[in-house]
Amino acid sequence: MPATRKGQHYRHTPAFLLLLLAQNDSYGAALLNQLEQELPAYRADSAIVYRSLQDLVKAGDVEQFLADTDGSGPVKKWYRITAKGRARLREYRDDIAERKRNLDYFLQTYERLFDGEA
Repeated sequence: MPATRKGQHYRHTPAFLLLLLAQNDSYGAALLNQLEQELPAYRADSAIVYRSLQDLVKAGDVEQFLADTDGSGPVKKWYRITAKGRARLREYRDDIAERKRNLDYFLQTYERLFDGEA
């Protein structure tokens, strides 16, 4: 695998978290589990997830609240997307779509040049 800058792998963690929170309010561990299930090639890390959540709260994209989920354990810190977070999610969508077009160009050109080579 080519060398990448440290942290580049997690560049879109806030976008994925906002996308998950746009579907349902949730708490950190559940969000981490969703990332691992929905994006198996994405190596989610609890530290980056919680750091990203705190950054989203500070930016006003997400709000946090305390909730007792099932009555049998400690109260958990939950997160919900805000109107500002929905606007930010649209910005991420536009950025990701542009990056995808560039990556599609790369893959199509590569296939055209090296069709059939392993």
